[in-house]
Amino acid sequence: MVALVIAGAVGAAACGSSEGSSESSTVAVDMSMGSDPSTSFNEADVEFAQSMIPHHEQAIEMAEMALDPTMGAGEVVVDLATRIREGQDPEIDVLADALGTWEMSMTMGTDDGHEMSSMAGMMSAAELDQLGALRGDAFDSAWAKAMIAHHRGAIEMAEAVKGSGVNRRMLSLADAVIAAQTQEIDEMESIG
Repeated sequence: MVALVIAGAVGAAACGSSEGSSESSTVAVDMSMGSDPSTSFNEADVEFAQSMIPHHEQAIEMAEMALDPTMGAGEVVVDLATRIREGQDPEIDVLADALGTWEMSMTMGTDDGHEMSSMAGMMSAAELDQLGALRGDAFDSAWAKAMIAHHRGAIEMAEAVKGSGVNRRMLSLADAVIAAQTQEIDEMESIG
């Protein structure tokens, strides 16, 4: 059995503080293969993986924006952005690996009404541009507000797969998303 350990961005929970921390807990995501039940999947698992990849990619884009020194982001935002990037990048690998194993497309088709911009919490290109025009405290406040909405969207998606999915890796990842992003929302609510 092979296990991939994802750095969950739940450091503040680990140290009991809501002020942010560079510490992080780890969440094990089952990556076992073979005749194991983890190879079973259904449409909900596929949709979760296909939609969570671009959702996480946008969160990483937002995190990298905060890590750009020209933005003047505060220390708390920089710490959160670092943990978000470090936590979500390996989760994308888990999602992509699952889709590859299932021989499914990495992207969701748009001909059946699915649009990436309509996913819960996703920012439009114009909203990203507006965020990118801010600096200092104004950036921190707007970034936290946007990332809270983004995280709530990811939690909604994770809860949906927990209700309908069957793949053990996706259910384990959904638990990790809910735990890490709930903690990060708690931290971001104090910004601004």
